[in-house]
Amino acid sequence: MKRRKSLPVQAGSVTIGGDAPVSVQTMSTVNPAHMAEAVVDARRLASYGAEILRFAVPDMEAAKGLAAVVQAVDIPIVADIHFDYRLALAAVDSGVQALRINPGNIGSDDNVVKVVEKVRPKGIPIRIGINTGSLPEDILAQSGGHPTAEGMVEGALRHIRILERMDYRNMVISLKSSDVPLMIEAYEALADKVPYALHLGVTEAGLVREGSIKSAIGIGTLLHEGIGDTIRVSLTGDPVEEIKAGQTILSALGLRRFGPTLISCPTCGRTQVHLIDLAQEVEEAISHLTVPIKVAVMGCVVNGPGEAREADFGIAGGKGKGIVFSHGQVLRTVPEDRLVSSLLEEIEKTIAKES
Repeated sequence: MKRRKSLPVQAGSVTIGGDAPVSVQTMSTVNPAHMAEAVVDARRLASYGAEILRFAVPDMEAAKGLAAVVQAVDIPIVADIHFDYRLALAAVDSGVQALRINPGNIGSDDNVVKVVEKVRPKGIPIRIGINTGSLPEDILAQSGGHPTAEGMVEGALRHIRILERMDYRNMVISLKSSDVPLMIEAYEALADKVPYALHLGVTEAGLVREGSIKSAIGIGTLLHEGIGDTIRVSLTGDPVEEIKAGQTILSALGLRRFGPTLISCPTCGRTQVHLIDLAQEVEEAISHLTVPIKVAVMGCVVNGPGEAREADFGIAGGKGKGIVFSHGQVLRTVPEDRLVSSLLEEIEKTIAKES
């Protein structure tokens, strides 16, 4: 797939856009005013692979509390500001590496100037954008009160033009909707109109299962078209699930690899092992690995190795015994209760040999 070339911006140690890999974001559910709790959560989410982490900043205490978070982790921290430009200024003083703020929502042009003057010397990027719940009334009126892709693009362009008039182009743009086709259409339309990096997401996607599926369709479709520079899977649940889902989307498209990828067959009448339990056991057993390998768990030795020939390593169950294989070639036959441990032995032996 040919990727849309966007203007790169730098959020701390992470480049967004240009030739940089698509990054995975999430948002903490903790108010940074509770500094100790926010630091613990930031470290936890960073350990799970969050590459950019956003915090809501509802008041001045939260803006100042971000200083402790910034000092605690190596990943860039984004301050999410609504309406009060003074919170943006305080968050920059706290050391955040990016802002989420819409210049059209913080009052007069003087307020926007103050924010731009604050971030310009440090090159701090500003993420601006629209979602279907924040479209201006006059834009909604043009379409009978219903959000459209054209209206979302126009809403975003209004914010973009404000920063462009101030000659500040260090920005990332988002166009989010809980309606997946609408979200896709809006991003496709905007991608041809501006050169800026795009932050992809399906907003208010729902609980983990449904939200992950909707996000995979929306975000995945755009990424496959070459559109998108950073992503957030918005779920009602632990932000760790957002990170995992984002990584899985990128891995499924072949854009990034995040440790092992597990593939497993859906079971059938030939299966003579408890495949679901076995696959879950393997998933847990390889969770500590960081090498980008593909591991297969197959239900029978008849088709398993052949169907999973692309897997670096795999196991296939039988009646009381099974096989360990690599790229379709059988390595050994072992008792069923030693399948997982034997698989790990082969993986770790190869990793040690190549390190």
